[in-house]
Amino acid sequence: MVVANTSGSIRVRTTNQGLPLAVKVESAELHRDPAQLAGEVLRLCQKAANRAGLALRKQLEEAGLDAAGLARTGLPTEADVARQEIVEEQDYDTEPQSWLRSV
Repeated sequence: MVVANTSGSIRVRTTNQGLPLAVKVESAELHRDPAQLAGEVLRLCQKAANRAGLALRKQLEEAGLDAAGLARTGLPTEADVARQEIVEEQDYDTEPQSWLRSV
């Protein structure tokens, strides 16, 4: 699963469980606070895991697994993923802390 931040400057490719396989970071992002950059990468990994879980849930549903069986899997629903992504967008403001830059 591949996901990126809203600007596309950070991209991660993960396993279905959200473990990072590859991380691509544009050079401008390397000037950020390392803790913030790491938090963004972690958030993207979690986002990828949620989306992969949703994709698996849809496959199981298409294969005929009933609602009770789907609920027992613990896989996220479309509403769960959408809600989590909205919360993340509000919690992780990706705009710069300041428009000032060193010259």
